[in-house]
Amino acid sequence: MIEPVSFSKNAQTAVNNYYQKDSVLSPLETQEQALTEFKNFAALLQSKGVEVTVVKDTVDPETPDSIFPNNWISFHEDSRVGIYPMFAENRRNEVRFEILDELKTKGYQIGDIVDFRKESSEVFLEGTGSIVLDRANRVAYCALSPRADRDLFIRFCTEFSFKAMIFHAYQNVGTSRELIYHTNVMMCVGDAYVIICMDCVDDVVEKNSLIEQFKKDGKEIITVSEEQVNSFAGNMLQVENQSGDKFLVMSKAAHDCLTEEQVNRIERFNPILSSDLTTIETCGGGSARCMMAEVFLPKIN
Repeated sequence: MIEPVSFSKNAQTAVNNYYQKDSVLSPLETQEQALTEFKNFAALLQSKGVEVTVVKDTVDPETPDSIFPNNWISFHEDSRVGIYPMFAENRRNEVRFEILDELKTKGYQIGDIVDFRKESSEVFLEGTGSIVLDRANRVAYCALSPRADRDLFIRFCTEFSFKAMIFHAYQNVGTSRELIYHTNVMMCVGDAYVIICMDCVDDVVEKNSLIEQFKKDGKEIITVSEEQVNSFAGNMLQVENQSGDKFLVMSKAAHDCLTEEQVNRIERFNPILSSDLTTIETCGGGSARCMMAEVFLPKIN
């Protein structure tokens, strides 16, 4: 997790992230409130025994979205690390290889770096924002968008040995239907369940293909509405603490918008952890899942 030093609304990402909103707070107030939300969130995870590596951002270069590291880096079970090309020019400055040194000090093994930025300067694939991984079943889900290129996604799946599930996800923006900028906004895959907004998948063939894959992998399907997605109800991540206990992590806004039935179905599998991320969600257009780059690297004995 990256502790912010200059968090703010990023105009370069707002062109296709329709979840970003203007804030009534000043830039200083925005950073201060985002930092408080960040620290409370990280402390909540740590209080449940979840290992969290916090790296503080740098003032220069200015990176207003650095709080969302999962878009530029991913960590894999075979010790490899993925680095990804991002749509907004100012987000490309977030890439910091010294973060790998921090993980090494914690005993993590760092193998080869697979840098997808070398593929092309004009196509993008924003890490585990664009890609939702079912690591156990080796299935990768990707809703195509200006930030998720089909060919680059297939290249990722070939490189890391995942089955590619490609579809389109939409949201209502005024009177038009626009592509959702990141797959992880509208779906989350847990070990035994998937939380997804099927109303965002307009194509019937694509929708049925997703359902068939979920059933094949033994996932219980828990659906959320497009209105709930607007409260980041799809932007969740299942995490595991050092004792092997699992939790579903989300923001307070996402938790509050769930129905009693949805909460009960989730909690049959694992408890929910939620934290207030209002400022981060409003200005950044991302939520709890986006703030966590989950570490699957092996540890050196």
